[in-house]
Amino acid sequence: MNIDIQSVRVPMTTAFSDHATRRLGFVMSRHADRIQRVVVRFGESSRRRVGADKFCRIRVYLVDAPVAVIADVGADLYAVIDRAADRVGRVVVKNLGRSRFGRRGGTEAAQSSYGFDAQPRAAYADGQRA
Repeated sequence: MNIDIQSVRVPMTTAFSDHATRRLGFVMSRHADRIQRVVVRFGESSRRRVGADKFCRIRVYLVDAPVAVIADVGADLYAVIDRAADRVGRVVVKNLGRSRFGRRGGTEAAQSSYGFDAQPRAAYADGQRA
């Protein structure tokens, strides 16, 4: 999993980058084989709003699934990174579940493991099944 961290109008410190890398590692380690790259941008917004001037945007580029994008704002940059990482983790799970190849094993494996036939049985004339 390739994580690209960028800072906007805030000095890039190792504490911020380590915190973001660690939080994303916790959230995405389970799906690391399905993630191409992660782009994290955090910093201070150009507009001065009272209380909510720090932001964090996370984009997760997935294999065979839509891109997961989350943005969050707040006063404390560490808290903003935590919330954004948690939310993007949930969105990644949802996007992988919706993707064509997201579920491991597919429907054939699930049907064969429970003993179901893939072919429907022929119906009799009176509505009874074989």
